[in-house]
Amino acid sequence: MDEQGYKAIIEELIKLVDEGVYVVDSDGFGLYYNEQMARHEQINVEDVVGKRFNLAFPGVSLNQSTMYQALRKGVATKNKQQTYTNLYGKEVTTINSTVPVNVEGTTVAAIEVATDITNIRDMSNTIQELREDKIPMQDPPRPRIRHYSFDDIVGENAQFQEVISRAKRAARNNASVFIYGETGTGKELFAQSIHYGSSRKDKPFLAQNCAALPESLLEGILFGTTKGGFTGAVDRAGMFEQANGGTLLLDEISAMPYELQSKLLRVLQESYIRRVGGTKDIPVDVRIIATVNESPEKLMAEGKLRSDLYYRLNVVNLSVPPLRERKDDIPLLVDALLIKHDKEYGKELWMTSDNALKKLVAYDYPGNVRELENIIVQSVAMAESEHVLTTRLLQMPRQVKPGAASAIEGWQKNEPLSQYIANVEQEIIREVMIAESGNISRTAEVLQMKRQTLQHKLKKYGILNRE
Repeated sequence: MDEQGYKAIIEELIKLVDEGVYVVDSDGFGLYYNEQMARHEQINVEDVVGKRFNLAFPGVSLNQSTMYQALRKGVATKNKQQTYTNLYGKEVTTINSTVPVNVEGTTVAAIEVATDITNIRDMSNTIQELREDKIPMQDPPRPRIRHYSFDDIVGENAQFQEVISRAKRAARNNASVFIYGETGTGKELFAQSIHYGSSRKDKPFLAQNCAALPESLLEGILFGTTKGGFTGAVDRAGMFEQANGGTLLLDEISAMPYELQSKLLRVLQESYIRRVGGTKDIPVDVRIIATVNESPEKLMAEGKLRSDLYYRLNVVNLSVPPLRERKDDIPLLVDALLIKHDKEYGKELWMTSDNALKKLVAYDYPGNVRELENIIVQSVAMAESEHVLTTRLLQMPRQVKPGAASAIEGWQKNEPLSQYIANVEQEIIREVMIAESGNISRTAEVLQMKRQTLQHKLKKYGILNRE
C-alpha cells in the first residue's frame, strides 16, 4: 500500500472516534484535525490543517503547550487540563493527552487526543462559588436541601436492623466509615444519618460522586487550587477545607483515579492537604465516609480500589443489604412512600390492595429501594380519586427469568437480525435508564459498558430526547 492509501485509512479512522484528534508533523504543521476536535476547540478545521500549531493556537504559551513538549522534548503528557482563548476569543477548557511519534529515535510527528470539558469546568466553578456563598441567594430563598437522619430509614428486617445499629454506633465516634451496597440501597441515607447523629452535626456535610468528574477536575474540587498552578487556575478552597470539622462523603470512591486515591491516602494519614499547584500544607479535620456499589474485594482484585486505602477507610464497615434480601420490609416501605408522595402530588392513596402488594413483593428490584420508589411515584402520579393502590395503577418493569424464554422469541423472520438486536439493546438501555433515574454513570455501570459508549448509544437511539 502506498502513502496515499495509509493517509486515507488514517483520515477515515479519525472520523470514527468520539474524541478530538490532532496530528502534526515534525515541523509542527497540522496534518490531521477531525471535526470532533474542531467542535471541542470551537474553531474550523481549515484554521489548523497546514498551519503551525503555535499559530493555530496562539492563546497557548509554549511552556504550557503539550504539543511543544511532545515535538521538541519528546515528552508525553496524559490527561492535562488546559484553559486558553481560541482564535475567535472564546475561552475553552480541554483535557489533552499528547504523545510524540518516534521512528528510529527521531520524532516524526505528535498526536493529541482531547476532550472538551468547558461546560463541566464552568459547572464546577459555579458549584464551588455556591459553596463559598459568593453568589447571593435569590428572594424568595430556595428550600433547604433536606438532611436525613436515622428516623428516615425504614425497615424492620433483622439483617437491616443490624446495619442500622452499627451505623448508630458509628455516629458516636469519629472513625472513617466504608459503606458497601448495590445501587439504590440508600448508602447516602446512612452517611447523612451518621453525620447528623454525630458530634459533627453542626459542621458541614459535603458529598462528591467520584464518577461524575474527570481526574483533573476532581482533584481540584477535593483539594483546592492555587493561582498559577495550571493555566486558568485560581486560588480556591477544595471540599476538604470547606468540610473542615465536618464530614465528606466520597460516593463511588472506586471511580476515583488510582493516583488520586494515593493522594487521598496521604491526607488520611497526615491530616493535611496541599492544593493543586500549591506548596503550603493545610491542616484539616474531616471525617471520611466512602461508598461503593460493588464488593470491595472484587474492586481491589480488578485494580479499581487501592487495598491500602480500603483498609485505612474500613474502620467501620457497613454492608447494606439489597431489597431482594429484605422483602419483608416492602409493605413498610410502600406505606412510607405513599405518605411521602401523596403529599407531593396532592393524592389520597392510603393503602395497598393484597394483589398489588403480592405483585410488589414478587419483583426482585435490581434498582433496589430507588426502583421501588420510582414505581410508587408513577402509581401515585397516575392515580385519580381512589384511595387504594391496586394492580391497575402498578406498572411493573418486565422481569425475564433465566431460561424463561428462548432468545429467538419475538424475532420475525422477515426482520434483519441486526435490527432485532438493536431494538432489544435499545429497550434494555431505556429500562435501565429509568431504573437508575436517568443517571448515566450508574446506568453504564449496570450495563457494564463505558460511559462514553453509553452516551453514544443514548444519542443513537434518541433515548435522552424521549425520557
